[in-house]
Amino acid sequence: MSVAEQAQAVKGFDIFDLSAPHATWQALREEQPVYHDPASGYWIVTRHADIKAVFDDYKTFSAENAQAPIRPLCADAKRIISEGGFTSGLSARMPPDHTRIRKVAQRAFGPRRFKSIEPKIEAIIDRTLNEAAGKGRFDFFREVAYPVPALVLFTMMGIPDEDVPKVKEWAVSRALVTWGELSDEDQITHAKGMVDYWAYCRDLVAARRENPQDDFPSDLLRAKAEGADITEEEIAGVMYSTLFAGHETTTTLMANAVITLMNNRAAWDEIRQDPSLISGATEEILRYSPSIVSWRRLAKADTNIGGIDVPAGANILMVMGSGNRDEAVFPNGEAFDIHRENARTHLTFGYGIHFCIGFQLAKMEFGIMLRELTQRFPNMTLQPDQQINYLHNISFRVPIRVDVDLGIGGSS
Repeated sequence: MSVAEQAQAVKGFDIFDLSAPHATWQALREEQPVYHDPASGYWIVTRHADIKAVFDDYKTFSAENAQAPIRPLCADAKRIISEGGFTSGLSARMPPDHTRIRKVAQRAFGPRRFKSIEPKIEAIIDRTLNEAAGKGRFDFFREVAYPVPALVLFTMMGIPDEDVPKVKEWAVSRALVTWGELSDEDQITHAKGMVDYWAYCRDLVAARRENPQDDFPSDLLRAKAEGADITEEEIAGVMYSTLFAGHETTTTLMANAVITLMNNRAAWDEIRQDPSLISGATEEILRYSPSIVSWRRLAKADTNIGGIDVPAGANILMVMGSGNRDEAVFPNGEAFDIHRENARTHLTFGYGIHFCIGFQLAKMEFGIMLRELTQRFPNMTLQPDQQINYLHNISFRVPIRVDVDLGIGGSS
């Protein structure tokens, strides 16, 4: 990229526009890796090493703004959330509370629970792809990527199948209130959805206290009864965070993976011919096409990032999607390569104390999906001439729809 092209890319930078941000990220990495964006006021951090350093220094760079609304809430939206009794989820908490709560949550979110649910994951994917095969051409995002992770996670969390649609809609409200750029009217609408989501989590915890099941909230309540240092309100907060992070991000991962692989046909064919490549391909897709491309921190003191002085009170936007393509770590980082040996050093799941608690589940679920797609639908393609649009926000690179043709006949 020439100097003139870099300057033009940075000039047109809009942190809410994730449709095609990679050229801008590259320009920032090369010329202004710690960039103060005049439009948003955020300090944009785009190099891999600098992002890791910010994640790692949780005392200087607080997570307290990670879930704060990008656009300040209007009075009515604030009132709705306040009256709804909403408190923060796990990802916005700091030690010692974060350490205490996460330690308990990890007991219930471990290999035993994942192993027990693997047959259910396979059954959900099998049923969904059987239904898709009868359609032939359809929106992969809505018909496959949207329901599967929700059904998987909600089975684990004890959510009835009939509640899946409304919880998914509440999750959209949570995303838009926190990371979107909403009008006052839209803030009010989605604040109501956010509060309904929170109330649902609290009610579910209360129901499991009265009638324990073989699921995640029951595990946490059993741990509490055995002396674990966690409150029911905090369990509801863990549910609130996990129900969102554990399915919305995997939905987006599946959709972005299909776009990436359909545009890299040789890789798709290699995976189809040799499923042992799925593990490495999963890591490369997480690096190249992540669901979450940026995350926030708040500078608690005057500090320095990558040689640039940053003042106390500064809002930091760590662009992991950029760090994942940093040539200093990933040679030819703008290229997609399922044989990349260090792909797993990507930053997609974060780094440090807030590293994603559900990363094992996401990779297992995605690996099963990728195996089944390549084996069942080897001739799948993107439907031609479609414009793929993305949700307008700062953190989640979510395609609105992904139209595919399975190559087996049928109609939409």
